[in-house]
Amino acid sequence: MVCNGGDNRRRRAVVAEAAIEERQLLKSLRWYDGFVIALCNPGFLIGSLGYSVGALGGWGAMCLWGISATIGLLSNWVYSETAAMFPEQSGGISLYAHEGWRRYFSLIGPIATFGYWIGWSVVLSIFGKLIGDLVVSKWFPGSAGDVYFSIGSNHLGLPHMIAIGLIVAVWVFNVLGVKPSLWLGYVTGALLMVPLVVFMLVPFLSGDYHSSNMTWNIGGQWGGLRIAFVWLFLMCWSAYGIEVCASFAPEYHDTKRDTALALRSAASFSLLVYVILPLGVTGTVGADFINKQGAEGQFFTGALDKLVGSGFGGVVLVFLLLSLVLSMNSSTADGGRALYGIARAGMTVKELGVLNRFHVPARAMTVDLLVNVALVLFVSSNLAILYMSNIGYVLAHVFAMTGFLLLRKDRPAWPRPIKVSSVWIPIAVVIAASNLVFLVVGAGSPKLNGYGTWTDFGIGVGILVGSVLLYIFRRVVQDKQPVHLREETPKLPSEPVAPAAAGVPVT
Repeated sequence: MVCNGGDNRRRRAVVAEAAIEERQLLKSLRWYDGFVIALCNPGFLIGSLGYSVGALGGWGAMCLWGISATIGLLSNWVYSETAAMFPEQSGGISLYAHEGWRRYFSLIGPIATFGYWIGWSVVLSIFGKLIGDLVVSKWFPGSAGDVYFSIGSNHLGLPHMIAIGLIVAVWVFNVLGVKPSLWLGYVTGALLMVPLVVFMLVPFLSGDYHSSNMTWNIGGQWGGLRIAFVWLFLMCWSAYGIEVCASFAPEYHDTKRDTALALRSAASFSLLVYVILPLGVTGTVGADFINKQGAEGQFFTGALDKLVGSGFGGVVLVFLLLSLVLSMNSSTADGGRALYGIARAGMTVKELGVLNRFHVPARAMTVDLLVNVALVLFVSSNLAILYMSNIGYVLAHVFAMTGFLLLRKDRPAWPRPIKVSSVWIPIAVVIAASNLVFLVVGAGSPKLNGYGTWTDFGIGVGILVGSVLLYIFRRVVQDKQPVHLREETPKLPSEPVAPAAAGVPVT
């Protein structure tokens, strides 16, 4: 009886394991779902606008935001090809970097993925704190200076508690499956349209826009180019985020059609917003008002009161706050899929390559949760967090764009359901080179942006070093295989996958 019971338990365990291994990302999305997910990008602009206007002036900020969004749009056209090349793989642009570079240097994969992941992950802490600041500024001004406790030089109060609560809330929505997360996106995305209309149209219709509020403060070394490059580096974090649509390629009903439409429609809409919104907001209140009220976002309260009155301004502010929750929601979804994709590709610990019973990477999302709660508790400046994370994020874009070029060269026969014309090859070269310049100048000038430090630089680089150590741990300890710095790559999908790129069993 004991033996039979043991056999039965073993059989049940095998059946349960087999059932879990069959879990896959569900094909439940259409292109417009991807567009809604990418509506997080206007929220990214809202979170960064005050800093840029304070440093560059209204005209300077609008010009650089427009340039950055244009680069993001062009990049998305290129990424539509690589996204369709690997329709069953999750991971977004870090996957393209891995596939393009692993023939030459296999460590590019984990470096690009962790750089990409941290760029998306920190949205939770940045926007959680921004929402907390706005809530306190509007409804609890008497609590603005209250300190509940301190950790080092970081003094924690009500805004920090609100941030942690929101981080946990969006995590819950995401781990329960893609549909709850998507419906949250639809609701908050629809509400986002209200503050966008207020900031982009009302100033010009009401007469509140005044060109005298717009200034140009780009100057200094290299005729202003150095400060421009520093801010273009920081703006990548916001303006390039439309590539989030590519991370969901395996989950679209029609990978070819839906991926391309999602990427291109989101990029076009974002370009419009990134040019007009800075013009409307800054032309209404001016850079001095923004600096006085608080560049982290507190100035939006006063701007709304001026445009629509304090009563309706409070309602629009609620919609604005919910749109920032949309950005946090998209961040959790995308960051978790990036970690899941790299674990499935054998480049980090296999425990992250697991889907829960709702077919989402809950473990990877939980890593996001823990990292961002730690950032809220230990890091005081939002822009310091942005600077630290942006080092890896921009590097991931450099590797992804050059990965596109290498895939064109090394895998000419690989099926490309979407193939951009040859004119995009020199465009990709220019984009990759530009991003590399932004990275070198921006990451190497932490004092010039006024918020970053060399300590933040060290943390950003340390995350990339940690990704390599986790890759080595995965290969040597978990897979019991040697580390290969170069891997053979298949010419066609039907060819065997190189051993070093073997997948991870879902357990």
